[in-house]
Amino acid sequence: MKGDWEQIKLDDWVANGAVELGRGDIISKDDIAESPGPYPIYSSSAHNNGKFGEYAKYMFNEELVTWSVDGGGNLFYRPKHKFSVTNVCGYMRVKSELLHAPFVYYCLADQHNYLTFDYTTKAHPSVIRKLYWLPSIDVSVQKRIVQILQALDQAIEKTELLIEKYQQIKAGLMHDLFTRGIGPDGKLRPPREQAPELYQETPIGWIPKDWGLPMLGDYADICSGVTLGSKVAPGQTIKVPYLRVANVQDGYLDLTEVKEILVSLKTLEALRLQSGDVLMNEGGDFDKLGRGTVWQGEIEPCIHQNHVFRVRVVAGLLRPYFLAYWSQSEFGKKYFVLSSKQSTNLASINSTQLHKFPVALPAIEEQEAIETRIGAVNERIDTLDAERQKLTTQKAGLMHDLLTGKVQVNADPPEVARV
Repeated sequence: MKGDWEQIKLDDWVANGAVELGRGDIISKDDIAESPGPYPIYSSSAHNNGKFGEYAKYMFNEELVTWSVDGGGNLFYRPKHKFSVTNVCGYMRVKSELLHAPFVYYCLADQHNYLTFDYTTKAHPSVIRKLYWLPSIDVSVQKRIVQILQALDQAIEKTELLIEKYQQIKAGLMHDLFTRGIGPDGKLRPPREQAPELYQETPIGWIPKDWGLPMLGDYADICSGVTLGSKVAPGQTIKVPYLRVANVQDGYLDLTEVKEILVSLKTLEALRLQSGDVLMNEGGDFDKLGRGTVWQGEIEPCIHQNHVFRVRVVAGLLRPYFLAYWSQSEFGKKYFVLSSKQSTNLASINSTQLHKFPVALPAIEEQEAIETRIGAVNERIDTLDAERQKLTTQKAGLMHDLLTGKVQVNADPPEVARV
């Protein structure tokens, strides 16, 4: 829905000189090495704000809208600063006082959500000028709309920065907890440099002296799941949900898409997940290898495929969340990478290697205390992530309504606060 606004094709804005489209230059890594400098280079990636590198030279020192020609057509607003764009990146210069550059960016970014560009259908300037449109509305209204959307962007950015901050806090906390642990006084033990008598040297490094270092197989039952495509044994069968590698993330479950499989009742009985089971991936990208999380009975019944290990710990000896956090720690990641079978950027571990996984093992009470502290940071991160998702959803809906005229915005300042 585009309200009562007059829709003018981007092609017409270009034709009348209000907008100018162009493409960047080829800038190689050799060029960057020969002329290192502080000025950013933007390319086709949608990550890291599209930044490719830094350079001693610059092409622009002005306000522009850029987009990735080869990387899916993603758009970026570039406030005035010194920068360059590569040949796989397009740039858009607003030359008319009838248009506000940030408004142009938001309009095109909203329309981009409904278009598909890929490495076959590329977002060349000659292509996008035929697809996009810009409304002909008063520039003061454009600026008010931008104020509203930028306020949401700033809220999202602040939330993302907080999430990043707490992720760093979590990483530091996990390092301290898994190298120093929590003493009887409820505090971290003194560092080894201050109290060497409290620590022991092990194959994985220095850990508290009263911790054990058993193999995971000594304290847990490890089971591989159902093999996809295998024949179902004769007899009564049932269709049940099963978890794949994509469902088992590092510290949480992604259950947005859970598939089902037909299995025998005997298979269901053998593989049925129980609350407290730790799920760990057999393989994938290096950052996904061995990632673990705890099943809490989210779907009932549910099983897992053969590329996901189910680890059922011995109650009273090893706590599920402690194990999951340990597998996510630098010690767990290091073991999985060093012991895995690797090819290109993929890796995998087998049941034997998982059985031999060394687990630093404090007393059960200390395990619980470590779980509590890491869990508190995780809870804060989850709360912030939910807030980020809420803001992102709000922005998407509001942006479309504002930029199509479905929701009217007046040019007077009070309207900004009301919206």
